[in-house]
Amino acid sequence: MRLERSTWVQAEEYLKKRDIVLLAVGSIECHGRHNALGTDTLIPNRLLELIEEKSDVMILPTLPYGNADWHTGFPGTITIGPDLLYQTVKTICTQMYRWGIRKFVILNGHGGNTASLERVAGDLDQMGGIAAILNWWTMVWDMNPAWKGGHGGGEETAGLLAIDENLVDKTEIGDAGLKHLSKELVSTGFRSVSYKGVSILIPRTSRKVVENGWFGIDHPKEATVQWGKEMLQTAADYIVDFLGEFENLTL
Repeated sequence: MRLERSTWVQAEEYLKKRDIVLLAVGSIECHGRHNALGTDTLIPNRLLELIEEKSDVMILPTLPYGNADWHTGFPGTITIGPDLLYQTVKTICTQMYRWGIRKFVILNGHGGNTASLERVAGDLDQMGGIAAILNWWTMVWDMNPAWKGGHGGGEETAGLLAIDENLVDKTEIGDAGLKHLSKELVSTGFRSVSYKGVSILIPRTSRKVVENGWFGIDHPKEATVQWGKEMLQTAADYIVDFLGEFENLTL
């Protein structure tokens, strides 16, 4: 059930009987030269479509913007930052709380959103509600370790291919172009380097770490439509099961 496609009468009928909603939060940012800027929004939206086929939980309109502060070096990135993201999601959830919702499932498409969403979850807990944050890209690692990936690599590229192959410019797939701070300070992520085998936190904006815009152990050249379809369907089916279990909680 999509809130934006419902009348207030239909919404009222749902809210009399149910106390759970599903909200997707995405981002608009670089995911390599080959992937669409909306990767972190497009994939959650596809998951919502698959979920809707098997679940009648109320789905709120997707929030397409998130905290992409670390990726502003690449053209096209739009960030609302961590504070505005927190305030926006909190406001949405608080208004739904007024209508009787107590169980909030947040389908997250971007790692940079997590801290803000956790703040919202903390607030809802204090109010007597509960929130589950589903980071789809890490969840699927537990479902199949072969799907484990980084930012804009094989995992997310496969997800986009499964949605629409035109979202991936295969002619632009290349190496990440990793930049190290020095011979001994080897970049291992957007926020970390390795020095003599020990991981050190040195946060940097993504363009200072990679030339291409993607990063991870999963090279995008390995991505396939089949990988993406199996991964997204598996994630969606799991979320449907989770929604049933979560809704049955007694608060």
